[in-house]
Amino acid sequence: MPWLQPVELSGRWASLVPLVTEHAGALAEAVQEGELWKLWYTAVPSPERMAAEIERRLGLQAAGSMLPFTVLDTEGTPVGMTTYMNVDAVHQRVEIGSTWLARRGQRGPLNTQCKRMLLAHAFDTLDCIAVEFRTHRLNTQSRRAIERLGAQLDGILRSHQRTADGALRDTAVYSITAAEWPTVRNHLDWQLAKPR
Repeated sequence: MPWLQPVELSGRWASLVPLVTEHAGALAEAVQEGELWKLWYTAVPSPERMAAEIERRLGLQAAGSMLPFTVLDTEGTPVGMTTYMNVDAVHQRVEIGSTWLARRGQRGPLNTQCKRMLLAHAFDTLDCIAVEFRTHRLNTQSRRAIERLGAQLDGILRSHQRTADGALRDTAVYSITAAEWPTVRNHLDWQLAKPR
């Protein structure tokens, strides 16, 4: 039995459900908020490529290297996608990545709730020793969001991979370790409970 199994995670501000092909239409609609696929430093699918991206992620899930989720808002509407990826069952590590959210889900409790649920499942259920986050070195919005979670910068992988246009990407690598999780959990709980 694979270490990662599909699971549903629910909180006050968001829910995460296993990604399925039936979510393609709603996700194609959600990605249009902010035209996220046009950001040069990210790899967000365009509305026309959403079904293919879902198939790609489900293929990686079948191979045991990814566990993809659809992000739902409080009304149960799909507003984005996220995954456990770079799965290392032997050393009990995962990366939370390939995440995108419609503009209404950014910089607020929905995104914080998603990360809180994914981190809790990784540390408390999967017994991970560390959880990673990776982003383009120049994606300052993403880097600030990762740092707000309480993740520490491990370093920059220079010329790590090529972007869709062939340019070289430097990747900023962050992590939260199991020893840091109780403090990070308290911080995220406070973030979610504070008045808005």
